[in-house]
Amino acid sequence: MIICYVLAVLGAVSFFIIELSVEHPLIDLSLLKNFNFGMTNLVLFIFGLGMFGSTFLLPLYLQNSLGYTAYEAGLMFLPMGILQGILAPVAGYLSDKQNPKIPAFVGVVLLAASLFMNSSISVFSERSQIMIALYVRGIGMGLIFTPLSTLALSDIPRRKMAQASGLFNVIRQVGGSFGVAILGAMLTRRTIYHSAIYGQAIDQYSPMFRSAVGKLQFFAQHSVGGTNAESLTRAKALTIAHMSNQAFVSAVSDDFFIAAAITIACIIPILFLRVRKRSAGAKAVALE
Repeated sequence: MIICYVLAVLGAVSFFIIELSVEHPLIDLSLLKNFNFGMTNLVLFIFGLGMFGSTFLLPLYLQNSLGYTAYEAGLMFLPMGILQGILAPVAGYLSDKQNPKIPAFVGVVLLAASLFMNSSISVFSERSQIMIALYVRGIGMGLIFTPLSTLALSDIPRRKMAQASGLFNVIRQVGGSFGVAILGAMLTRRTIYHSAIYGQAIDQYSPMFRSAVGKLQFFAQHSVGGTNAESLTRAKALTIAHMSNQAFVSAVSDDFFIAAAITIACIIPILFLRVRKRSAGAKAVALE
């Protein structure tokens, strides 16, 4: 793993040196010197950390904890995509008529709110609770990208527009990759933490624990059969499985809270963006 880190650092350093020194770079990093373009890319990077880093959490939760199939988990995201597609042109219209920072600001707040709503999930969460958060997320994402595209590309020369559009999307994807890696590592660590906490809280000699295991033993014996010893083993295994599932769900909730905190930080660079009146030929197009 250390070798991989070293190779990654060397590759990144080589990339920056080459791209900044050649006459016709693959990615024109000098575009980041433009204030609005640089700040909007910072917003997208932070956004990618929080949003795309948390996108893989919900399918894991739905499939591993609630028993959804991959197809059912995918269908849960369909309304969010529809809302995003409907609101993207609306956000573009609002960006042309008024300050584009307003819909971007509202979108970030709604997105952070949806992630915060997901931080309260449990093993007993209903479909309606999850879908409401996804509806809010779809609205928020629909309001974010087009205004940010408008602000990012407003001061970019036409001849560099293609390079700027490519870099705009690359940085968003890089932020998402960082988010998946960071929140994935946090998920593992928080699962271990909650497993230890719940394990310490279980008293095998308490009347409540003995009653729960006794009922599970009765259930196992009448469902599967076997001796009393075998049923007791199955009952304890069910108890451990439930505890592990609860620890995983708690870890997912922690990750969603972290993602919400990261996403709300996008507000800070948005406030510093400069809004200028653009000529008709310099209109930015939505990149989504």
